[in-house]
Amino acid sequence: MENQSLSLLDMLGKGGIIMIPIGLLSVLSIYFIIERFVYIRNAGKHENNFLHNLKDLLAKGDVKASIAYCQRVNSPISRVVEKGVMRLGKPIKDIESAMESMASLEMSKLEKNLTFLGITAGIAPMLGFIGTILGVIKIFYDISVSNNFDISVIANGLYQKMITSCAGLIVGVMAYVGYHILNSMIDRFSHRMEQTAVDFVDMLDS
Repeated sequence: MENQSLSLLDMLGKGGIIMIPIGLLSVLSIYFIIERFVYIRNAGKHENNFLHNLKDLLAKGDVKASIAYCQRVNSPISRVVEKGVMRLGKPIKDIESAMESMASLEMSKLEKNLTFLGITAGIAPMLGFIGTILGVIKIFYDISVSNNFDISVIANGLYQKMITSCAGLIVGVMAYVGYHILNSMIDRFSHRMEQTAVDFVDMLDS
């Protein structure tokens, strides 16, 4: 097992200097995927009967207690609803507008760093391809200088430089899959947030 690990590291090292940015992108991608996954999952946790409990407080006319309750729950959805509670007494359109603005702010927090994953999904394979092209250029340059057409020399050089293409594709696919999984989670959460906001407005009209 140790020899296999060393062999893999040695093989990656043969990819050349282009492996440095590819490696950096892979580390950052893994970090952002895990960090965003945890953040979005925690944001999706919501107190049961949130609107029901809030309705009971509002029925008593205790706006301050309602705001305090939203702050205690402290989730993106509760913060959106809190903005609506703070606008009670104003026209429904003003309440909806305040909640929409807060929802946009919360969505921007959820989508933080996703752009990096989207960019990495496109850049990493290109970096790998650049590494391969540079390697092929070097091989033909060495052949022109040494006049050595031995197939083993050419094959060895190509194998080493194809490592960059493989690594770039792997990092790109990882970032691409992570990007779309996280976006799917955000879309589902956005639907829940919108539904809660609609239910809150309906609750005020009832």
